[in-house]
Amino acid sequence: MPRLPLINQMQLTAAQKDMYEEILRVRGQVRGPFAIWLNSPELGSLALQIQDWFQKKSALDDRIVELTILIMARKANAQFAWAVHEQRALKYGIEHTIIEAIKMRCTPKFNSDIELLTYDLVNELNETKTLSSVSYQKAIKHFSVQALVELVSLTGFYVMVAMILNSFEADTPTGEQLLF
Repeated sequence: MPRLPLINQMQLTAAQKDMYEEILRVRGQVRGPFAIWLNSPELGSLALQIQDWFQKKSALDDRIVELTILIMARKANAQFAWAVHEQRALKYGIEHTIIEAIKMRCTPKFNSDIELLTYDLVNELNETKTLSSVSYQKAIKHFSVQALVELVSLTGFYVMVAMILNSFEADTPTGEQLLF
């Protein structure tokens, strides 16, 4: 059960109303982390811009963005992020068997070297908060510097998203718990 009450549009401040309308314009509905960030509209607006940027302008392929988000959602047991991004990952070509392996906390069998490298890098970042020299050299061979900066940033951004979702106990869109 969420820790914050449902949004009452009639009680929103002017700044919250502006952010609410921005979320509707970009996402089509106000839920998940953005419903929580309505309580800090300037921060929420910035977070919305960052998330939107990753999905529309990043040098990273959509598959890599969604794979990274799923790995981080699973690491944090972020139910809402998993529920939303599991479907997006399928849409962008991440195989169901890979998604299920991540969900079950197993190492997936990847057919793509870049997906395997992404999996390894995101896990290393999550565990050590940095990349070893060996991992960095592998990453630079497969990603541009820009894409690697964005991958590390996306990983960190989803630490923040997961903390918001989990701390305020955001419900999944269906209310169903998907991660155990």
